Amino acid sequence: MAGNSQRRNRRTSNKKGATVGSGGQRRKGLEGKGPTPKAEDRKGHKAFRVSNAMARQAAKRRPAPRRGGPKGQSEMVVGRNPVFEALRDGVPATTLYVQQFIDNDERVREALQLAGARGNINLMEAPRPELDRMTNGLNHQGLVLQVPPYEYAHPEDLTAAAYDDGEDPLIVALDGVTDPRNLGAIVRSVSAFGGHGVVIPERRAAGMTAGAWKTSAGTAARTPVARVTNLTRALQEYKKAGIAVVGLAAEGTHEVQDLDALAGPVVIVVGSEGKGLGRLVGETCDYLVRIPMPGGAESLNAGVAAGVVLYEAARRRTR
Repeated sequence: MAGNSQRRNRRTSNKKGATVGSGGQRRKGLEGKGPTPKAEDRKGHKAFRVSNAMARQAAKRRPAPRRGGPKGQSEMVVGRNPVFEALRDGVPATTLYVQQFIDNDERVREALQLAGARGNINLMEAPRPELDRMTNGLNHQGLVLQVPPYEYAHPEDLTAAAYDDGEDPLIVALDGVTDPRNLGAIVRSVSAFGGHGVVIPERRAAGMTAGAWKTSAGTAARTPVARVTNLTRALQEYKKAGIAVVGLAAEGTHEVQDLDALAGPVVIVVGSEGKGLGRLVGETCDYLVRIPMPGGAESLNAGVAAGVVLYEAARRRTR
C-alpha cells in the first residue's frame, strides 16, 4: 500500500500546470518576446555594422555651404516727388497708398501711371488719418509707397557666382560706410566693372534702402549685396578660400596701379571717408593700398575711391 501511495504522489507532482508559489512565471514564459527586431537594429548582425559605418561617414562629411542671407526691413517712401522718383527709378514696391479725395496734380497722375504700368503694384485708397498713422505723422502729401524687405545674399553666394562663370571673384566690402547713396554708387560701379557683389556689415552701416536702390540706377537688380554679422570674420573666411583682401588706406604701403593682386581673386575693402578702415579690418587685410592724388586732396568719397580701384582691377583682368 505504501509503495502504491508513493507512486501516486510521484505521478501527481509531475503533472503539467502551475504549482503553488510559482507567481505565474510559467505563464509569462509563454507570452513571448515580441516581434523580431530589424537586422540593422540587432547588434552583431552585418546590417547593424554597415548601418553604423554609414552613419559615421555621414557625420564626417562637411555640410553644404549655406546659401541666401537675411532679409532687410520693409520701408515706406513718402511724399509726391520721392514716390514718383522711386517708381521712375525702378525701386521695388508692393503697394501704392493714395489718400482719399487727394488733389489730382501732375505728380499724382504720373505716379499712378507708373505704378499701373508695372502691373504688380497694388493700388490702395486710404483716409488721411490712416496714412498719418502708417508714416508716423510724416508729410506724405497723400502718397505712400511700400517697399518690400531687401533679400540680402550670403557671402559665399558672391564667390560661387564668380566661379560658376569661370571668373576670379571681384568683390567690394564696406567698413563703416553709412550713406545709402555711397552704397548705391558702389553697387553701380561693381556692376559697371564686372564685379560679383558687395559685402556690408549689419551694424553701423548703410543698408539697401530705397535711396541706395535709386542711386544704383537699377544695377541693384543684378548685383547682389551680402550682409554679415562680423565683417572681419567674413574677410578671414574669404582669405581661407584663397582670395586676397586689399584695403584702401591713405597710409597704404602699395600704390593701386602697382598691386598685381588685383588681377586675381580679390576683395577690395573700402572704409568711411572720415575714419577709414577699422583697426581689426585693417589688420585682416593682406595689402593696404593708396590712390595717388597729385592734386593734394586728403581723401576721396568712398564711392569714387571704390570706382578707381575697380577700374584698375578690370583693366588688369582684360589684358
